[in-house]
Amino acid sequence: MNHANRTAVRCNSNTSRRDLLKLLSLAGAGYLASGCHRSKPQQALTMYGTGTLDIGREGWSRLTQDTGISLKFLDNKNDTGPVITQMIVGSAAYDYDLGGLQGGAERELAAAGKILPWDLSKLRNWASLWDWAKTIPYTQWQGQQFGLPVVINADSMIYLPKHVGTVDSYAAVFDKRLKGKTAMEDAWINSVIFTAIYLKENALQRIDDPGDLTADELGAVMEFLISKKKDGQFRTFWSGWENGLNLIVNEEVYVMTGWEPIVYAAQKKGVDARYAIPKEGYEGWSNDLLLHAGAKERGLIDAAHAFADWELSGFYGCDLAKLRGYVVPNDRALDYARQHPTEFSVNDQEAIIQNVQHKFRAMKGSIYWQNVRPKEYRLYDEWWTKLRSA
Repeated sequence: MNHANRTAVRCNSNTSRRDLLKLLSLAGAGYLASGCHRSKPQQALTMYGTGTLDIGREGWSRLTQDTGISLKFLDNKNDTGPVITQMIVGSAAYDYDLGGLQGGAERELAAAGKILPWDLSKLRNWASLWDWAKTIPYTQWQGQQFGLPVVINADSMIYLPKHVGTVDSYAAVFDKRLKGKTAMEDAWINSVIFTAIYLKENALQRIDDPGDLTADELGAVMEFLISKKKDGQFRTFWSGWENGLNLIVNEEVYVMTGWEPIVYAAQKKGVDARYAIPKEGYEGWSNDLLLHAGAKERGLIDAAHAFADWELSGFYGCDLAKLRGYVVPNDRALDYARQHPTEFSVNDQEAIIQNVQHKFRAMKGSIYWQNVRPKEYRLYDEWWTKLRSA
């Protein structure tokens, strides 16, 4: 692929004073430091990201209205293995300017030179992030910030109280009395860490970090899961939004590990589904904004920073919370909702943000961070293949 023929920065003598002031207010004078002092740089960005990050055509039109930047979004399906392969072996790192991926791949992508560190001095809104969000371990590599946690939440279990009462422990997923009425996701990035948290916090297995298991720890966790599967504990290992939602709505299972938006969707269908507050703690995760090497090649580094700063500025967080029930980890969204009550419900925004903050601040257990690329990830793949065939 001839990267030299890709779109370059263009100079346009028709830049208006209004556009110029808008660009300066977003990113400072450095935003225009491309050599075109009397012109506006090409403001078209492309993003290869998880669908969770997408706010649709109407939402992205607001980006263009506010900044002059347009965005073309392509869903990467959040299948991290193939995405990493496309970034390192394929051309995705050069085909797109930005990426959005579940956290944990930063180290590998950065080491391969496929993503670039963010210049935090160009992000006015970085300082507004909650302190703990700035220190998520896998977002940094060699002292630099490679992943911006623009979406964040913590996961646990979905349950039907009319069948099981209140669930406050992962023990419910493995309870023999619920044999055939529990489920876990068909993805090791979620199911392995949930099982490891349960075993660690109940002193059933010596485990250091449930999100990054050693070979021995992983073997013990997987043997436990395989034995439960052989005993018929799980109705299924579910895959995909529709499958997970149907299991709860049709009451095929009473307890399952899963995503919080499934609870909201089930409730909208009239099902009294709840999200558990587990005594052992949550699986924390972030979906991170990545700066691709291709952005530098096309002279779009400053535009990418302006886009990132816009995502942290308020509107994006409000729209995301309304669409997904997820949050940008700062208070800008709530500030925006209060200033624009006709656009977003302040009460709804407060409830969603407080729910997420409660998980991270005032919970019984701990937060263990999901990691899509643990050190032994190849062993994770091998063990999960064994589980599927067991």
